[in-house]
Amino acid sequence: MNEEIKDQYNLVDTSKIVEEFQTESRFRRYTGLWAKVISIIAIAMSVFHLYTAGFGTLAAMKQRSVHLAFVLALIFLLYPASKRSPRNRPSVLDIVFTVLGVIGGLYNFLYFDTMAMRGGIANGYDYFWGILTLLLILEAARRCIGKELPILALIFVAYGLFGHRLPGMFAHTGFTWDRIVYHLFLSSEGVFGTALDVSATYIFMFILFGAFLGETGMAKFIDDLSMGLAGGSAGGPAKVAIFASALLGTINGSAVANVATTGAFTIPLMKSIGYKPHFAGAVEAVSSTGGQIMPPVMGAAAFVMAEFLGMPYAKIMIAALLPALLFYLADFVQVHFEAVKIGLRGLPRNELPDVKRVLRSRWHLTIPLISIVYLLLSGKTPLFAAFWGTVITVLASWLHKDTRLTLSGFLRAMEGGAREAITVAIACAVVGFIVGIVTLTGLGLTIGENILTLAGGNLFFTMVLTMVLCIILGMGLPTTACYIVAATVAAPALIKIGVPPLAAHLFVFYYACLANLTPPVALAAYAGAGIAGANPSRTGWTAVRLAIAGFIIPYLFVYSPVLLLQTQNIPELLLAVVTSIIGVTSLGIGAEGFFLRTTTLLERLLFIGGALGLMVPGVASDLIGLTLVAGAVTSQVFRSRTSAPAQSA
Repeated sequence: MNEEIKDQYNLVDTSKIVEEFQTESRFRRYTGLWAKVISIIAIAMSVFHLYTAGFGTLAAMKQRSVHLAFVLALIFLLYPASKRSPRNRPSVLDIVFTVLGVIGGLYNFLYFDTMAMRGGIANGYDYFWGILTLLLILEAARRCIGKELPILALIFVAYGLFGHRLPGMFAHTGFTWDRIVYHLFLSSEGVFGTALDVSATYIFMFILFGAFLGETGMAKFIDDLSMGLAGGSAGGPAKVAIFASALLGTINGSAVANVATTGAFTIPLMKSIGYKPHFAGAVEAVSSTGGQIMPPVMGAAAFVMAEFLGMPYAKIMIAALLPALLFYLADFVQVHFEAVKIGLRGLPRNELPDVKRVLRSRWHLTIPLISIVYLLLSGKTPLFAAFWGTVITVLASWLHKDTRLTLSGFLRAMEGGAREAITVAIACAVVGFIVGIVTLTGLGLTIGENILTLAGGNLFFTMVLTMVLCIILGMGLPTTACYIVAATVAAPALIKIGVPPLAAHLFVFYYACLANLTPPVALAAYAGAGIAGANPSRTGWTAVRLAIAGFIIPYLFVYSPVLLLQTQNIPELLLAVVTSIIGVTSLGIGAEGFFLRTTTLLERLLFIGGALGLMVPGVASDLIGLTLVAGAVTSQVFRSRTSAPAQSA
């Protein structure tokens, strides 16, 4: 990396950019006594989860209760109530909320046995703490992840209270405030439901695993390896962004954080060799968002999916592999042909890391990831795999002095893991309001019926409506929350019309992730634009073009579930893989408008039409698709031989 690029890298203040587009990054940065208090609470939280992961979790309600108490304590101390709140210390109200949050969070832990002895019958004391804790959860979420999700939760609560007054099919029998509080706070169907359960086990441990990997220098290893492998090819820095973000995404489930981590050096590199700022920001945003759908460790929502479907996470990981690779292939194709089109070269070899040296000095950092994959594929639970993956990370770090985890590094990872986990945890807690009301009122079935009615029972239109719903929800909700809500109210419609449950939930999951790229609210794209100094809207729409395959792939695996690798029919699988690869490549060429030379309008239409034909399952559509693509390629070859390749700026 030359000095000019280093200067650009050093000028990028990623923390401010992340704060602008990611509410959960706007926390207090303490020094002195309060910094020590936060560290102690966060480390204690990680110790609790490490211990229960390794030696056995508590009863479900108790595990979730302790988890929530830690989450509320950290949020009220770390996140100010408003812009006018003190930034260097908690206010008196913050301390009061912290104490009440801990008591409310621990309520089900402390009185779980008493409630059981009462036969589940609640008293006034239970309802008081239930109402107070529910309000504290909403306030904590407002501070940490923004107002959109708490508002949505309150709308659902209002529906539970007053929905009996609605006309038509959305009306229900009516529920009292006591019944709703009991369902949301004292049962395992609301706040303390599946979402918080997954957060208190799998999600926390995988985030902690990622924090330990990060402390060993895994991000630097990924960056150097990607630079060494792809940095010298045409448009090399953009390909580095793709490789690095895909790899980093396996240990970081946040698209915006991923943009900041890898984009801080890839975006200046892309600009330095000639990529336009909006394109550089879009490449990083698309690549970082794809990290959430890339096995082996996907976004946090994937663990919730495993719990919803009642299937091993390894099965979801395998099913997601081919679609994720197709997503990145389309991104790579467009990046490559953009570079060729405008005549970009890679970085000089003398400015790139030596791959052999990088592998020789840091190969051991791959041991934890390999171990995680092995454990998951061998049938171990994600909790078991994450615990031993974390242990192996610590041990593997000692194989080289440069990566060795010291005591201070160990404690930083423990604290960092807890601090990163609280945003997902509070989202899961608030989603419990929505899921609870849906299960109480039967709203999920009602919405599913309405989607089917509106779509006329047609599978394609049902998928379109579900996609639109997910993208709209994703504009204001974190990916995990968006997936859970959409999986609760929309996935049942897909399942009812005959879509296999795994394909239906992956369909919803994809669009929950892609909402990060979709204007008018495209947080990952806007973060990339902030680093690149580009127009946010233009960056967002460029990201949509680069991710165009991602918007089509879910339709493919619904129509052709063989792409989810859930078949033993090898010839059918191979045919689907080959046609999908050709189709995705053709789609990327058509979207970019360049192959051997700039395409004509007709050639572009042939590439895109052929791509769609190849993506639709069926021999007839495959033959039509191949014919169209062959026609476009033939035209390109003929034109490139009869005249010099035309390049456009």
